[in-house]
Amino acid sequence: MTDTLDLVTAQARQAALVGGPDQVLTTEQVRSFVLESLAGADLDGRSVCLVVPDGTRSCPLPLLLATVHQALVGRVTRLTALVALGTHVAMSERALATHLGYAREGLDATYPGMTVLNHEWWTPETFVSLGTISADRVSELTGGLLSMPADVALNRAVVEHDVALVVGPVFPHEVVGFSGGNKYFFPGIAGPEIIDLTHWVGALITSSEIIGTRGITPVRALINEAATMIPGEKLALCVVAQSGTSSLHAASFGSTEAAWAAAAEVSAQTHVRYLDAPVRRVVSLIPTKYEDIWTAAKGFYKLEPVVADGGEVIIYAPHISEISVVHQEIYEIGYHCRDYFVKQWDRFKDVHWGVLAHSTHLRGAGTFDEVEGERCRVNVTLVTAIPEEKVRGANLGYLSPDEFDLAAYETDPDTFVVPNAGEVLFRLR
Repeated sequence: MTDTLDLVTAQARQAALVGGPDQVLTTEQVRSFVLESLAGADLDGRSVCLVVPDGTRSCPLPLLLATVHQALVGRVTRLTALVALGTHVAMSERALATHLGYAREGLDATYPGMTVLNHEWWTPETFVSLGTISADRVSELTGGLLSMPADVALNRAVVEHDVALVVGPVFPHEVVGFSGGNKYFFPGIAGPEIIDLTHWVGALITSSEIIGTRGITPVRALINEAATMIPGEKLALCVVAQSGTSSLHAASFGSTEAAWAAAAEVSAQTHVRYLDAPVRRVVSLIPTKYEDIWTAAKGFYKLEPVVADGGEVIIYAPHISEISVVHQEIYEIGYHCRDYFVKQWDRFKDVHWGVLAHSTHLRGAGTFDEVEGERCRVNVTLVTAIPEEKVRGANLGYLSPDEFDLAAYETDPDTFVVPNAGEVLFRLR
């Protein structure tokens, strides 16, 4: 890992950076940095596809997008903003308008000349194949965890523009280590094979092991390999958000690798907090930007590392009424530890591996064998509007929101209550 850290540090030095872990940037500092960075980029007379996050990622996106638009309008031949949904629910027009900052005046008035697209991952015509990562190369990049070829399919909007410019935040991430950079392509706007492959590699390593890991993790290595197949130029404006606010600690600009590396170094210092001793119970208060358990699961795996063996994570999200709107397979397989699937592979190998990976993310570490069955290290309880039979059927604990006494937990010395859960990673010293 030392070699990959050295590589990331070297890449970070190649990016322009403003701010740092102990700073909060003003709006004018952000605007000046974006305008200056893009003024120096070779974008005149070229078409640009902006790859931006969906509503589950927090940053002052309207400020960033308005400034990018100001810097590029009149210079570029075509400007498209593509929302990187991954396999999340599509954003409605109303949600897009608020998320991107054109709610009051409308898209044409706010961003003249710019097109906005949802990543329609459910439509085969969305994608174009860029090639294949060979089985031998997959094995090499993953340290032998998997050996199989993978088709690298990407939203054709990126391929049909001269330049792809990623605009979005960097946080600790359960699949790749730290999000951002080339991850906005894979899985953000990618086809199913590369999504399943990368997510299952992360699940094999386990979320608790890979989340918040600095350097080039095996999943980041796969993502970077896939990104080399993108024909156009790849740039990134990566930001480090002050969690729970609309402010930024830092912003970086450069290649997708360099800008990500610079932002990840800051995120590692601002989005990872340490406890001196494990806690018996966590109550994760889930913000409304997470609309189902598929996305709200971040409230589990960013707290799992600080929970004592046999402890509990309570996901408090009374606004959520579905485990997943899109991925109904999760109701069939439920939530289990990695070994539950690995040791019964013939039974589960045909389920989308991204779904299997998500299942392990919310269930955490554990063991399985045919005699003892499944034993998970931590208990998971939902306090949501999801019916009890669905929750228990998915192998999770249930508490009714009407009977849940948050104030009692807040005064309980054995309970750690975390507001705005899902962005900051907690670890033991």
